[in-house]
Amino acid sequence: MSPSWIIAKREIKSFFDSLVAYILLLAFLGFTGFFTWMYGNGDVFFRRQADLGAFFNVAMWTLVFFIPALTMRLLAEERKTGTIELLLTKSVTNWQLVWGKFLAALILVLIALLFTLPYYITVSGLGNFDHGATICGYLGLILLSGAHISIGLFASSLTNNQIVAFLIALVISVTFQFLFNMGSELSGWLGELFTTLSLSNHFDSISRGVIDTSDLIYFASITVLGLLLSEYMISSRK
Repeated sequence: MSPSWIIAKREIKSFFDSLVAYILLLAFLGFTGFFTWMYGNGDVFFRRQADLGAFFNVAMWTLVFFIPALTMRLLAEERKTGTIELLLTKSVTNWQLVWGKFLAALILVLIALLFTLPYYITVSGLGNFDHGATICGYLGLILLSGAHISIGLFASSLTNNQIVAFLIALVISVTFQFLFNMGSELSGWLGELFTTLSLSNHFDSISRGVIDTSDLIYFASITVLGLLLSEYMISSRK
C-alpha cells in the first residue's frame, strides 16, 4: 500500500473519530438542502424547473467555507504537534504527504456529494430532466473542490495556527471565486484576465453541460500549483 493512501486513510479515520466530519457533512447538506428545496428563488418548486441549477449554485458557494474548515488542520496541526517531522523521517516524501492529505479531503467532499444523490433522483422524476448537464454539474463541483482543497493545503502549510490557515484559505478562495468574477465584468484585457482567473466562470461553463479543455486545464493547473506550493513550503521548513 502506498504511503499516500496510508496517510489518506489515517486522515479520514481522524475526521470520523472526531466530530469534524459529521459537523461539516451536516452543515453542507443542511445548507444546500435548505436553499435548494425551501428558500426563495432557488426553491425547485418555486422555479418550476426540473433541474439542479439551484443546488449547484448554492453548493459552489458553500464549498468556499466548507473546504477551508476541512483543510485548515491538515498540515498546520502536524506542524504544531511536531508529528510532521516524525512522518518525514520515515520513508515518506513531501509529495506523498501532501497528496495523501489532498486525497483524504477530496474523499470527504465526495462523500458529501454522494449524500446529495437523493436530490438528483427526486428532481429527475419531476419533469423533463437534463441528465448530461447534471452529471457535468457534479463534475464541476468535484473539480472546484480539488482547486479549493489545494488552496486550503497551501494555506495550512504556511502556519501552525488552524484559524490563520482557515482565514488565508478563505481569502484566496473568495478572491478566485468572487472578486475575480466581479472583475470579469470590466472591459479590455483586464476583464479578460479576470475572466480567465475566475473559478466561478469556469465552473459555470462546465455546469451548463459544456466540457471545454480550457476549463479542465484551468482546474488542473490551480490544483497542481496549490499542491506544489504546499510541498515547497514543507521542504523549505526542514
